[in-house]
Formats: sequence, structure tokens, C-alpha cells
Amino acid sequence: EVQLQASGGGTVQPGGSLRLSCTAHGFTLDYYAIKWFRQAPGKEREGVSCINYSGSKTYYADSTKDRFSISKNNADNTVYLQMNRLKPEDTAYYYCAADPNISCVGSDNKYDPRELHGMDYWGKGTQVTVSS
Repeated sequence: EVQLQASGGGTVQPGGSLRLSCTAHGFTLDYYAIKWFRQAPGKEREGVSCINYSGSKTYYADSTKDRFSISKNNADNTVYLQMNRLKPEDTAYYYCAADPNISCVGSDNKYDPRELHGMDYWGKGTQVTVSS
């Protein structure tokens, strides 16, 4: 079965850390960029980060850069999102998606966290709650 499986969510206090995993089953991540998105109750889904097909380039939304780090392990067919210095506003359901646009950037050579369309596969997501 072809699927993306996101895991690693949980509840953490402000300032804490979590590492999310996104593992592909039934296909290889070698030919995809992987994007992380999140959606909080009552809010639109937004992009968090992207890593290109080779893992050589990474991109972040303004709200997460300097705190989040995305990486890729091709041997495990897994992408990781290390989230540090978490804030209550990071509370959301986190999703990963496989994008056939392997570069993460658009025609303007920029990463657009608002771009939700064109993904080949979506993971079911994992809940992250930041609360004291």
C-alpha cells in the first residue's frame, strides 16, 4: 500500500522539543520533495517546511525558521522535522506530503508555505500540543 505515515506528535511544555517523522511506504522519497504542513482548529492549513528531493536544500516558513529543522534519511525513506523552542501557537495537527515538484520552489525560485496543491501523497497527520 502506498502511503505516508507521520508520527512523533505529543504534548510538550512551552520551550520544549519534539521530533516528527514522515515515512514513505510503497514508494521512494528519492523523487519527491517533502513538505510539512500544520492546521490548528479554526485556521487554514499552512506550510511549515520543505526539503528537496536530494535533501540538499531546506526551506522554512517565517514562523518556524531558526526553531525547526528538516532533514532526510534516504536509507530509511524518512523525513524528520525537529521542532525546538516550541510555543503554544505551534499547537496544530501536523501533516507531511510528497510533492512531485522536487525543488520546493516555484517559478520565482521561492518557497511558498501557502502552496497546498499538487501533492501526490498526504500523510494522515500527528497532533502536536504545546501547553503548560
